Amino acid sequence: GRRLLIQRVVGDGRPVAHVVAELGCSRATGYKWLARWRAEGHAGLHDRSSTAHRLPSKTSPEIEARVCALRTRLKRGPRRLAPLLGMPASTIHAVLARHGLHRLAWLDRPTGTPIRRYERDRPGELVHVDVKKIGRLRDGGGWRVHGRDSLERRRARDAVRVGYEYVHAAIDDHTRLAYAEIHPDEKTATCAGFLHRAAAHFAALGIARIERVMTDNALAYRRGRAWHHALQQLGAQPRFTRRYRPQTNGKAERFNRTMCDEWIYSRPFTSGQDRADALPGWLHTYNHHRSHTVLAGQPPISRVNNGPGHYS
Repeated sequence: GRRLLIQRVVGDGRPVAHVVAELGCSRATGYKWLARWRAEGHAGLHDRSSTAHRLPSKTSPEIEARVCALRTRLKRGPRRLAPLLGMPASTIHAVLARHGLHRLAWLDRPTGTPIRRYERDRPGELVHVDVKKIGRLRDGGGWRVHGRDSLERRRARDAVRVGYEYVHAAIDDHTRLAYAEIHPDEKTATCAGFLHRAAAHFAALGIARIERVMTDNALAYRRGRAWHHALQQLGAQPRFTRRYRPQTNGKAERFNRTMCDEWIYSRPFTSGQDRADALPGWLHTYNHHRSHTVLAGQPPISRVNNGPGHYS
C-alpha cells in the first residue's frame, strides 16, 4: 500500500490528497511516507520499532546490578527491596523482570536455586502416595469449637490423649486426580490395602493402569512385604524420594496442604466421624469441580481421556 501511494504520487504525478482518499488514509500519513521515501528510498517504507532512541531516565547498569545482587541475596520482593534501595517498587520490578528475576515462586527459598517442575506425560504413569498425620477429635469437638481457654479444652488437656489418625492419599502426577482414606495407623498392611483401593478408584475414573508409585523412605514402603506384594499385583514399579527432599514428592505435599485448608481445618467439626463424613464430598469437589491453576483453571477430571464423568 505504501509503494502504491508513492507510485501514484511520484510516478503518475497525482496530488497527495487525491491518492490518500483512494487508499483510505489521512493526508498527514500520505505526506509522512512520501517524506520517508524521498529520504531513504524503498527501505524507508518498512515498519520501524516504536522504542525511543534515547531513554534518559532509564536505570543505570550499576544500579540494576545492585538490585539483582540484593534480590539474589535476600530473596525479597520489590516492595521490601524498595526502602533498602531508596527506589520505587515499580522500578525495581521492571529491573527484575528484565533480568528474569521477577518470580519468587520460581525459587527454592532456602537455597535460592530455580525450582525444576516436572510432569508426567500420561495418566497413571506416576502416582504419588503420602500419609498426613492429624490429631483425633473427641466427641463434642476440639479447641476450635470450644476455644483455647475454655473449660472443655482444659479438661481435655488433662485427660488421656486421644492420639492421631492417618490420612493416606494418592495423587496422579499428570491429572492431579486424588484419592484419600482415614486409617488408625500407617502400617504396611494398611498401606497395601489403601493402594489397591486407590488403583480401583483411578480405574473407575479412566486410569486403567498405574505404572509407578512414588513414596517417601518410610520403612512401610521401603521394606514392607505387603506393600511390595501390592505393587507386584498392580504391575507398578516403586520409586522413592531423595532423602530430605520433599520437593521430589511436591504434588503430594501440596495436596496435603490443600487438604488441610479446604477439609481438615475448613470448619470446626464436632467429632472425628463428622470430619470423616466430609471427606468423600470434598474429594469429589476436588476431582470434578475445583479449578487448578496448573490445569488452566480446569478440574483434574478434565485431563482423563474419555473417562467416566469427563468434564465438559
